[in-house]
Amino acid sequence: MSGKYATETILADRHGIARAAEVLREGGLVAVPTETVYGLAARADSDEAVARIYEAKGRPSFNPLIVHVRNGAQARDYAELPHNAGIIADHYWPAPLTLVVPRKPDARLAAAVTAGLDTVALRSPNHPVMQALLAECAFPLAAPSANRSGFVSPTSAAHVAATLDGRIDLILDDGRPCKEGLESTILAIRADGRWEELRPGPVDLDRLHRYYRDSALPIGEAKGGIEAPGQLASHYAPGKPMRLNISSGEVAPDDFVIGFGAISGDSTLSARGDLSEAAARLYACLHEGARSEKPRIAVAPVPEEGIGIAINDRLRRAATPT
Repeated sequence: MSGKYATETILADRHGIARAAEVLREGGLVAVPTETVYGLAARADSDEAVARIYEAKGRPSFNPLIVHVRNGAQARDYAELPHNAGIIADHYWPAPLTLVVPRKPDARLAAAVTAGLDTVALRSPNHPVMQALLAECAFPLAAPSANRSGFVSPTSAAHVAATLDGRIDLILDDGRPCKEGLESTILAIRADGRWEELRPGPVDLDRLHRYYRDSALPIGEAKGGIEAPGQLASHYAPGKPMRLNISSGEVAPDDFVIGFGAISGDSTLSARGDLSEAAARLYACLHEGARSEKPRIAVAPVPEEGIGIAINDRLRRAATPT
């Protein structure tokens, strides 16, 4: 596919979903809305299709992909679900929660999906379009965020086209921004029952752990290498320098200001200081800052609580030099 090719964008109605399933069956790439961000889907059982994801995104081969499935029953075709993982998959999914669990030796998945690891990241998305597409497909879908690797994640069809036009086959547009606006929480459940949050996101794992607890082992913090998406130090970058936790008195004339609460700006995460609204608007604000003629971005402080932890995680990675 040449850079001069204009990617087709169609409505995510019955016809569009059927067309997307056809493209995927043939090994193509389709951008699909989910409740978190737009995903770049390809069939996860095809080495060639998965290789196209890495090529289109410019994604490092050591960075594994999330495999999207309809439900816990389909997840068991590809992975062991130890301890509470099976309960969560059966009763909490669909949700913005990815589980990293042991991959079955006979799982029919492309090798690049797991980047050589003996674990696999699985998620059942809580979005009608993605669920309808999965129902049309007799195979799982590998679906990282639908943007060039390292750049701001997409929460609209227009965001997808901004970096992937001409590099993928199809964009499904349901006409609305993604509800959550942040990538899924990633939880690894270890063989000893320990829980490790590999990436913060919309799900409150402390609350979930208390509900499903079957051991006294606390949620830990992963100390090893890359096990799941979103663990790179520099990620979600808008392509220009960023400063965080800036008060109104620290703003420079050439800053594109992303406000929050009482601190207004060129764009705002939430004028009323609502963290859920801030999460939903985060990437839209970063896209606005990236398009601005101003050479720098300054971001108002966001409370480090609840989903604010995930927001600040994305902001810190976006502000880290590559």
